[in-house]
Formats: sequence, C-alpha cells, structure tokens
Amino acid sequence: MKIAILSRGPDLYSTQRLKQAAELRGHQADIIDTLRCYMNIASDKPSIHYAGKQLTHYDAIIPRIGASITFYGSAVARQFEMMGVFSLNSSLGITRSRDKLRALQLLSRKGIGLPITGFARSASDIDDLIDMVDGPPLVVKLLEGTQGIGVVLAETKKAAQSVIQAFLGLNANIMLQEYIRESNGADIRCLVIGNKVVAAMKRQAAPGEFRSNLHQGGTAQLIKITKEERETAVKAAKIMNLSVAGVDMLRSARGPLIMEVNSSPGLRGIENTTKKDVAGLIIEYIETHARPIDKRSRYEG
Repeated sequence: MKIAILSRGPDLYSTQRLKQAAELRGHQADIIDTLRCYMNIASDKPSIHYAGKQLTHYDAIIPRIGASITFYGSAVARQFEMMGVFSLNSSLGITRSRDKLRALQLLSRKGIGLPITGFARSASDIDDLIDMVDGPPLVVKLLEGTQGIGVVLAETKKAAQSVIQAFLGLNANIMLQEYIRESNGADIRCLVIGNKVVAAMKRQAAPGEFRSNLHQGGTAQLIKITKEERETAVKAAKIMNLSVAGVDMLRSARGPLIMEVNSSPGLRGIENTTKKDVAGLIIEYIETHARPIDKRSRYEG
C-alpha cells in the first residue's frame, strides 16, 4: 500500500513511529507537509498538488492535523476523501472533535457522562454561570487551548470572576466545568482504534498541579480500565466519527466523565507506558479498512 502521513512535524515521535510501522509491514509511507498541499476543487476530477506535482495513487492517508491548522488541514483531508482515498480519521471527525463545545454538545445528546459545563459570552452572566457548574472550585478552559494550556483552576468565586472577566476581556471563548474532586488530579487516556480500546494509561498531575497532561509535568502508569470506561471511550470516538482517538476521561462518583476526544493523539506516552505497538495496530487497521469508499459518506455534515 501507499500511505500519506499528513504532518507538519516529520521528526515528531508519532509521525516517525507511524512511518516506521508502515514500512515494517511492507508499505510505502510518505510524510507530507499539510500546509504545502494545494487543491484543485473540480467536480469532474478533484486533485491535490504538492511541491509542483499532483499527488496520485495513495491508498490511504493518516491525518496528523495540529490544532492551529484545523481548518486547512481538514480541508486537505476532505479533498483526499473526495478523490476516494481512505482517510484514517474523517475530515468530519477532525472538525467535530476540535470544536470542544460542539463535541461536548454531541456527546451530551447521546447520553455520555460529562462534567457539568457552562458556556457564555457576556460578563454580566458570570455569577449565574458559576452557580450553574455548582460553584467553586471550578475549571475555566479556553476553547482553543491544547495540552493543558489555557486551563485554570479557580478555587474561590472571586478568583473565578477575575479569570473569566480577564478571558472575556480578551474576546476569548471559554467554558466553565465543575471540578471533580474525587479524581485527585488524575485522568485516564484511552487509545481507541475502531471498536476497541487497545491501550490505556492513568495520568497523574505533578504535586501542586491539577492538570495531568504529560506536557505539564504529569506522570503516567499502566491501568486496567472497567467495562463501563471501555464502552464509554469507544462510544465517544464513534460519536465524533473517529476511527482512531485518544479519549480522556475522569473517574467520578457517578461514573466515567469524558473530558476530551483527540483526533491526533500522541503515541509516545501511551506506547512507552503500555509497551504496546500502537502505531503497528493503526497500520493494521488501515490494511483492513482501506478500500474504495463512497465519496460522500465520510465528509457530508
């Protein structure tokens, strides 16, 4: 097979692991800078060009689309889909999961457990918004934040008011979420491929920190998840229309609560912690599912 890995970071661990895993299984894997792709949007023969040449004969693409280029990256993935190329994650799934508010609304509609979440745009609604999420302590999140950046724990109502006013003063889109005390600064990352959780790890925040992201100094360990957690992770990925997803959840007194569904999950932490060949499992999934598809089925909506 001929596989294109859409990535702006050719030397990143995840990109290199996917290329290595594909080549070990006898496939050609090309790393393509997403922003250097340009498109001919024609109804009779849509095409993608790269560095002066038309990209042809790819059996599948692996979109590794960074948050900062979601709009253009998903357009490139959509163009490949229009050409009948199998996309590991659909352009629809990428855009759904990147819009944090939309993602939570979709999960909520399907009955997935979530922290109580509030969203507003006017500073005059702050007090009611704080009460809506059961008051402080509470978490304030930038909708455009990634890897724990733009996430603030407000331990008092006054602190929450100050943080919210500051963000709104910068015209930032934010949401408020209840703080799940019983999680004790830990969350669970489930790596979903198709209908299975193939790996799971517990991430624990560093002392004095509430964010468990490994980029913020958190640590990870192998964990055995429950049947309910497994089913919730798989269902969340399906709702987002993602074949491969990193699903982050908290353990709470009322069951698993989904925090985020990531369409381009990093592989270093999960592979090092679980000792599983996640990249190889992703390529195996592509081998099974890459075939001619209905050009409308994966990107409408």
